[in-house]
Amino acid sequence: GYGQSCCLIEDGERCVRPAGNASFSKRVQKSISQKKLKLDIDKSVRHLYICDFHKNFIQSVRNKRKRKTSDDGGDSPEHDTDIPEVDLFQLQVNTLRRYKRHYKLQTRPGFNKAQLAETVSRHFRNIPVNEKETLAYFIYMVKSNKSRLDQKSEGSKQL
Repeated sequence: GYGQSCCLIEDGERCVRPAGNASFSKRVQKSISQKKLKLDIDKSVRHLYICDFHKNFIQSVRNKRKRKTSDDGGDSPEHDTDIPEVDLFQLQVNTLRRYKRHYKLQTRPGFNKAQLAETVSRHFRNIPVNEKETLAYFIYMVKSNKSRLDQKSEGSKQL
């Protein structure tokens, strides 16, 4: 999308922002129609790239879910909160079982994939994460061309 502008039309006006690397996919189109956004693709354009502004806007609208606050038993008005969607139902059963075993999640024997994925999803959504620390660590590991496995092997060499 270098040198091209966004392929979307918003409220009848063509977006003039530079196109990024996100494209107008079926999933994006579905989100736009479900949320009744006033966005459409300019059919005269030969590319499907959208600008970062519209990409972030569509993602933020798609990821908003209603959640009740638990301060007063859940009877308070609902608020929009951004929760990133992670579709753990796409994982294989063995992966879900390894996750369950790693975190020592308690389930009844004989859970099917849907039940297991729901249990794992519930746990995954409730794991506290220090975002700044995690991002800083990730960037450090990428810039230093290391992986967590490298760290473990270096640590064992020092013993």
